[in-house]
Amino acid sequence: MLRKTKKHRLLPGFGLSMGYTIAYLSLVVLIPLAILFLKTVSLSWDDFIKIVTADRVIASYKVTFITSFVAALINAIFGTLIAWVLVRYQFVGKKLIDALVDLPFALPTAVAGIALTAIYAPNGWIGQYFEPLGIKIAYSQLGIIIALTFIGLPFVVRTVQPVLQDIDIQYEEAASTLGATSVQIFFKIIFPAILPAVITGFALAFARALGEYGSVVFISGNMPMKTEIVPLLIITKLEQFDYAGAAAIASVMLVFSLILLFMINFIQWKHAKKHQVG
Repeated sequence: MLRKTKKHRLLPGFGLSMGYTIAYLSLVVLIPLAILFLKTVSLSWDDFIKIVTADRVIASYKVTFITSFVAALINAIFGTLIAWVLVRYQFVGKKLIDALVDLPFALPTAVAGIALTAIYAPNGWIGQYFEPLGIKIAYSQLGIIIALTFIGLPFVVRTVQPVLQDIDIQYEEAASTLGATSVQIFFKIIFPAILPAVITGFALAFARALGEYGSVVFISGNMPMKTEIVPLLIITKLEQFDYAGAAAIASVMLVFSLILLFMINFIQWKHAKKHQVG
């Protein structure tokens, strides 16, 4: 008679592990978000609409979403190019460049903001050459885009890089043998394979940019109706002890962030499903 061997688990059983997971997520994520919505619910619908549709708030939404989208788009293009270079080429200093990609993760955002402001200010190392041309970088939306591009680049590179590493080069060699040009190989073989990763990296960079504060607050100039971002407006509301107003504006941003999160997970699910079917 065969004896059933008990499966050895390195971690506690499902019930205990799931309990720890739910408790941890509740304390760190779910409860704070629930309190945010409860604070918003304390407002009447008319008050909520009045707060989130005020001229200054709408202007900050436009600045935040436009600059975040442009920065994420730039990162999607050049982040993919950097990932390609790091994966497909061998050169001196490759490991150093690969490590520098993660610098925005390790560098405090306030330090990044101060450094970027010093460089792109009208009297800065780079800004002084653009000032005579009438191009204002610091204290403008262009400066915000530069700051958001800086902090969002690693999200695209680190998302696309492993996908490029997993692409079997034999498919490219076979296509080349059959007479395909370099452009055809890229758009028919490589691009479809990395497109989900590029979209995911774009969405992650976009979501990160929407909530960025430290690196932007210094270089933006914080001018209402012009360069004021939503996170700064929320901080301003809090400093004025307008907690309900801050919660209302934050809840709108949270909804957009959740939508992006679901989009990212849907893209990853579709890609994984397609990969399993293939």
